[in-house]
Amino acid sequence: MATQFQHTSTSERYFAALALAERRAMHSFFDQHIIEDRELGYFALDEGDYNALPAHLAVRVVHTVQGAMSDEFLP
Repeated sequence: MATQFQHTSTSERYFAALALAERRAMHSFFDQHIIEDRELGYFALDEGDYNALPAHLAVRVVHTVQGAMSDEFLP
């Protein structure tokens, strides 16, 4: 059986994670972090999944997109 591997460069993985983080941030109160990982390359992580970002993840944050939702009422 043949296995097909999808080849993506490190920069492609970073920009894919960035695009996902930007889409999520528009609909979230929480910041979206891009985390660098040796095996995965880069991935997006919603800060709302954790009460406080664990130290082992916090040191691998390479970019943060601020959550764009606000619960403050503007007339």
